[in-house]
Amino acid sequence: MIVTCVYIHVKPGSEDDFIKASEANHPESVKEAGNIRFDLIQQADDPASFMFYEAYESEEAVLTHKNTPHYLKWRDTVKDMMAEPRKGVRYNILMPKTVVK
Repeated sequence: MIVTCVYIHVKPGSEDDFIKASEANHPESVKEAGNIRFDLIQQADDPASFMFYEAYESEEAVLTHKNTPHYLKWRDTVKDMMAEPRKGVRYNILMPKTVVK
């Protein structure tokens, strides 16, 4: 399983537009073959900071996601909202030992 946390800091005042664009991307992302989780969270003490928690079954599923029309539309829609480049960090799952979808 491939887990990535994508840290995003948007320009103040762009939060609602970022959420709206992400709400359009989310339902299609969770339908993708190989998707296990696709969560968006907003930092409680900094509403301009967000994180996507993405879990996919394989590297192939991750690459497929990055080439879907909904992802490409999201990426192009939010690019000017970014206060800084988004940062994806890969993680290894330690627990639970067995992942059930």
